[in-house]
Amino acid sequence: MKRVFTSMLFCLALNTAVAVADTLDPETLVRQTSDQMLAVLKEQHDVIKAEPDRLYDLVDDIVLPHFDFVRMARWVLGKHWRKASPEQQQRFVDEFRTLLVRTYGTALLEYTNQTVRFLPLRMAEGSKDVTVRTEVVKPGGASIPISYSMFHREDGWKVYDVSIDGISLVSNYRADFSAQINSTGMDGLIQRLVERNARGGGAS
Repeated sequence: MKRVFTSMLFCLALNTAVAVADTLDPETLVRQTSDQMLAVLKEQHDVIKAEPDRLYDLVDDIVLPHFDFVRMARWVLGKHWRKASPEQQQRFVDEFRTLLVRTYGTALLEYTNQTVRFLPLRMAEGSKDVTVRTEVVKPGGASIPISYSMFHREDGWKVYDVSIDGISLVSNYRADFSAQINSTGMDGLIQRLVERNARGGGAS
């Protein structure tokens, strides 16, 4: 899964000028910020590798504000979300966000000059839900197809799922989290995430 998160991050790291980002169509948003993030990684790679916490801050401040974590949490937990208390829901959203910060940051340390190719966007006029399709091209290796499911809110386009080779990020976590809830309950899953995040470990 690390290659998923590596590609996700540099393709979806969004401009800190949120007011500008909110006015962009989804493909332009991904395209512009992809170029920006690639430049930052190349310029600061050695510094970031020596001080990973800088990268975690970058992910948290630039990338994740453009994900809808409540929507993702609902999809990831499925029926378990409806059964959870409001407090459990909020605790899960917080820990899930931290998990992704750590995961993206760790994966980025392995960045090795990939480039991004954008495929034709199929988007009906006025649509509020779209998939931005890309291919991550690795030097000397096969291209990796990655699709970003996005929907439009009042504050702009937000990511709610990512798929690689047809495998959904949400679905991947959903199976893992559901098994944990069935075994130890919602509080058990949250505690597992708390402990993983405290160790600084993301998903493998």
